[in-house]
Amino acid sequence: MDELESEIKALIVDALDLEGVKPEEIESAAPLFGAGLGLDSIDALELGVAMKKKYNISFSSEDKENRKHFASVRALAEYVTAKRA
Repeated sequence: MDELESEIKALIVDALDLEGVKPEEIESAAPLFGAGLGLDSIDALELGVAMKKKYNISFSSEDKENRKHFASVRALAEYVTAKRA
């Protein structure tokens, strides 16, 4: 899971063009939105598109679990792992 989390951290930095943020500085359990990394709803859309391209998984705008999936890098990694199974 650590390797997948590292990939997702790099994807976040690259896809969202986060200046001054290095992937290794992002904590796996830290919130991605609000007080954590500070992402917003537009970032969520862009990250969702990047996740679809890289991992061939998609997120439905109607899925009430999205907030849970996008809670942290670790939550995203768990979602990717579950979808791959």
